[in-house]
Amino acid sequence: MPNRKYLCIHRRSPGEQQKPSPAQMQEMQAVFNRWKEKYKANIVDIGSPLKPAGKVVTTSGVTDGPFTEAKEIVGGYMLVSAESFERAIEITRESPALMMPGASVEIRELAGS
Repeated sequence: MPNRKYLCIHRRSPGEQQKPSPAQMQEMQAVFNRWKEKYKANIVDIGSPLKPAGKVVTTSGVTDGPFTEAKEIVGGYMLVSAESFERAIEITRESPALMMPGASVEIRELAGS
């Protein structure tokens, strides 16, 4: 079965997040590097964190966004390739993105994959 592509949308709860200590940051980086090496064949685009400000475009105009009243904030994305949805879940479940309190990742298969 050919690999399919999945968009992983990184979300977190709004509000102030406690900044990790330098030692915690070093450990998180080490965990991230091990995870990235383990799944390098599946990571199509490692993605990037998103800056807090943006714009929302509708047919009636452009407004500042994202909306602060949202229950969750989209903080970044990643694109993975996997032979099944279950495999994409497995890869994402081990993602260091889930180490932060209040973090979640939504996985969506790309229709054209």
